[in-house]
Amino acid sequence: MSNDFFTRPQAAAYLGIKPQTLAVWNSTKRYELPYVKVGRLVKYRKADLDAFIQKRTVGATND
Repeated sequence: MSNDFFTRPQAAAYLGIKPQTLAVWNSTKRYELPYVKVGRLVKYRKADLDAFIQKRTVGATND
C-alpha cells in the first residue's frame, strides 16, 4: 500500500482521537468514515480522512 493509507493508530492520531474510538465508530457506523479491510487489516485513505474533517468543520463551505 502507498503512503496515502493510514493504519488505525495512524488515522486516529491524525484525527486526534484514540484508536479504540475509531474502532467503535466503524463497528457502530456512527460516522460515515470509509475504510479498506482485507482480512483483519484495516486501512484508511488520507483523502477520506481529510473529507471527514472538512465535512465536520464548522463554517466550512462545501464546494
